[in-house]
Amino acid sequence: MRMAQLAPEVYKAVIGLEVAAKKGLDPALIELVKIRASQINHCGFCLDMHAKEALAAGESVERIVQLGAWEESRHFYTEKELAALALTEAVTVLTDGFVPDAVYERAAAHFEDAELAQLIALIATINVWNRIGVTTRMAPGHYAPGKHKG
Repeated sequence: MRMAQLAPEVYKAVIGLEVAAKKGLDPALIELVKIRASQINHCGFCLDMHAKEALAAGESVERIVQLGAWEESRHFYTEKELAALALTEAVTVLTDGFVPDAVYERAAAHFEDAELAQLIALIATINVWNRIGVTTRMAPGHYAPGKHKG
């Protein structure tokens, strides 16, 4: 399914949300969050896209590969990145129907209020893209860095 052609207003709105959500956030952190959420959601298309974008931006293969086991590979990431990854998992999974206070407080300790708001919006946005990608069976492997509008 080609969402951009079949629901262009929705597609443009999600692109707009993504552009707005990224403002003020570190580009490396953005890709780490997008990759981790995409791993959890099993979105191969988004994994392909954001791993390639991260690599093109200079991220190390090692840090990308270790994202699936970030808690066991803490030494690859800063405390701020670890807090963002924990929040990404909590928001993406919503295990008990909410984000645990400890996870939120940890993120709040590493991000200014406005930056934390941006991070929450970024996590929500990649989850929207993941759900579109998974539902419409978007195939990974064809993405080239620099093509993404968001």
